[in-house]
Amino acid sequence: MLVPDPKAVRKLLTRYAVLRISLAEKHHPQAAVELNDVTYTLCVMTGTTGIREAIVKADALLAAARDARTSVVTDGCALA
Repeated sequence: MLVPDPKAVRKLLTRYAVLRISLAEKHHPQAAVELNDVTYTLCVMTGTTGIREAIVKADALLAAARDARTSVVTDGCALA
């Protein structure tokens, strides 16, 4: 299974949040279109069919990436 780049996932999650907030304040047709695109892309990247599940999987992916970075740093320090 291919794992999406955590940076790309983080960027999409951020964009999703910004668009949701923007649309909650005032409806902008272009923002609505972009939100649909971001939602679709998040679902495809995470292999899900709904945005809620996509967000949960994206959060888990970012947590795993963070844990992997921490483990590498910790393991590297332990060997020194």
